[in-house]
Amino acid sequence: MNKKRKHDDHEEHPNESWLIPYADLMTLLLALFIVLYSMSSIDAKKFEEMSRAFNLALPSGNGVLDHYRSVEPRNDLNDMEQKKETDKEKQREALMKKEQEDLEKLKRQIDKYIKENGLTTLLETKLNQSQLMITISDNALFASGSAQLKPESRELAVAISNMLQSYPEYEVVVSGHTDNEPISNERFASNWDLSSARAIRFMDVLLQNRNLNPERFSAIGYGEYRPVASNATAEGRALNRRVEVSIIRKYVDPELTQPITAAQQR
Repeated sequence: MNKKRKHDDHEEHPNESWLIPYADLMTLLLALFIVLYSMSSIDAKKFEEMSRAFNLALPSGNGVLDHYRSVEPRNDLNDMEQKKETDKEKQREALMKKEQEDLEKLKRQIDKYIKENGLTTLLETKLNQSQLMITISDNALFASGSAQLKPESRELAVAISNMLQSYPEYEVVVSGHTDNEPISNERFASNWDLSSARAIRFMDVLLQNRNLNPERFSAIGYGEYRPVASNATAEGRALNRRVEVSIIRKYVDPELTQPITAAQQR
């Protein structure tokens, strides 16, 4: 009877064989979460610490996480991004240098034409941080109060267009300006109308050169509102009556970019 009771008491103990697969399951889950976490955060130092701790917990293992060490650390990713930015900056600097060389060469060509044709009192060029500007006195192009080009001024427009065709990738803005003397005739009701008509007319002659792309050209009339000199004198008013042809830079150094006044443009 005693043996039977002892046997019955022994069978009343719960079966603990499930603990072994349960422990294996928990170990696998732990490994899974460690791997997922390490792959998401990619922190080299923390990853090494977790890897060592996990491998110590499983001394019979062969370094379960060792093959994940090839994952690129965050610092390497940052280095790659920084290198890309550096490469972009170098490329931009090279393009800016090429652009500067282009505009300086074009300026020399125009200045040479001005000097050889005795036009120094009627034309001038100015290269600044935003554009190459060709300023043409209205006396070189139009009669007073007119937007009809003088016959001799067409040669000037053709010469400028021939020089521009070597640089087809640049935007070109033609702007017309007047003094503050009111105008009101059958053709033009205001200086706005006159300056706009002059800009458009000169641009039309430039674009007779089929090697120029009209999509890169625009015309603006500013009337009397962009003076470069005082309108109180005849000399100042003469300077204000002008047409400007601006070849716009594509690449501008942000450190050099500042608002440009009409006086600075000259």
